Amino acid sequence: MNTPAHLLLGAAVMGREGGRPLIWAALVGALLPDLSLYLMAGFALYVQGLPGSVVFGELYYSDLWQTVFSIDNSFIVWGALLALAVWRQAGWAVALTGAALLHLLFDLPLHHDDGRAHFWPLTGWIFESPVSYWDVRHGAAWVAPIEALVSTLAAITLWWRRPGAILRDIGAAAGRRFSLAQLDLLFRGRLTARETPDTKKRSPKAASIAPLGGYSQAASA
Repeated sequence: MNTPAHLLLGAAVMGREGGRPLIWAALVGALLPDLSLYLMAGFALYVQGLPGSVVFGELYYSDLWQTVFSIDNSFIVWGALLALAVWRQAGWAVALTGAALLHLLFDLPLHHDDGRAHFWPLTGWIFESPVSYWDVRHGAAWVAPIEALVSTLAAITLWWRRPGAILRDIGAAAGRRFSLAQLDLLFRGRLTARETPDTKKRSPKAASIAPLGGYSQAASA
């Protein structure tokens, strides 16, 4: 699922019981599982000047990047943080961690060969879904309209609850969201990058995150 859709759904679901502070906490939580990707990809693309084929065809599957993804996309990590937030009765923290978990729940069935180790540190197993939110070879053509519909409903819900505040906030954040959208387009361009002759295509089935640490490559059949 695209990051803007995660933001809208996280805010609509986890920000429903409060005002702007809870909505913004939910927005931050919905972004956090993808933040490391934006930071690392942005640095590689715009600071190091690496081509998208290298960033999303090689670096994305590297030991370092996959280890980072296994931590910030872990149901175990975010579940523990949510439990702590509930125990401390911190509403903003519940909204933040709940939105992060909701992000993972939507990501799990929508990544074909670019999934994450969602159950680290218990296991490095990566679920390879038959469906992809961006790859047209794996259902993206019908996932995209559904995602657009759900996102629109979430946006309407947010506007209906706090129309003035939400519209002002969206306007103030438009520039930042445009940057995220541009990286999303580059991210979805991985399909083309991985199909070029000089790019080695790798699947999460050929790699796994070792529990509590190192990244191990398994020999592909």
